[in-house]
Amino acid sequence: MKRRNIIQAILSSVFVLSLSGNTQAADMDAQSKASFDTVMAFMGAVGSGDMDTVNTLMAEDMVWQNEGDSAMPWIGPWNGKKEILAFLPVFGENFKTTAWENTDAFASGDTVAVFGKMNGITTHSGKQIGNFAFALRAKVRDGKVVLWHWFEDSYAVSKAFHGK
Repeated sequence: MKRRNIIQAILSSVFVLSLSGNTQAADMDAQSKASFDTVMAFMGAVGSGDMDTVNTLMAEDMVWQNEGDSAMPWIGPWNGKKEILAFLPVFGENFKTTAWENTDAFASGDTVAVFGKMNGITTHSGKQIGNFAFALRAKVRDGKVVLWHWFEDSYAVSKAFHGK
C-alpha cells in the first residue's frame, strides 16, 4: 500500500492536465471518440495518480516510448504493464512538471494525437528546461491504450538534465 501511495504522489506531480484548444470530440465517429475518451481518461488517471484506472486502461502488451538522450532514465521503450508501472515512479523522481497545457487533441479511428506545451525541472541537475512543445501519438485497442509514443524537445530536456 505504501508503494501505491508513493506512486500516486509522484504521478500526481508529474502531469498537470489542462484540456483546452481544438478538441473536436463531438464531431468524431464512434471509434475515434471511444479512442479519444480512452486516451484522455488514461492521461487524467496518470496525472491524478489514479493507478487503478491507469491499470484498467492499459493493455497488457502496451508500449510506452519516450524519445531522446538515453542517459536520461525515462527514455524507453517500456514494454508491457509490468515495465511501465515500474518506469512511472522513475520518471516521477527524475522529472517534475511545472507547466502543462494541451493545445490540440484529436482522434482518427484507433489513433489519438495530443499536442501542447509544457515546462519542467530535471531533478538530476535541478535545472528548469524552459517552455517546450510536446506531441503524443497514442493507439487504442479494445478500450485499452496499447501505444503511448511521446515526443518532446529532447535537446532542451537533455541540456537541462546534464546541467547545461
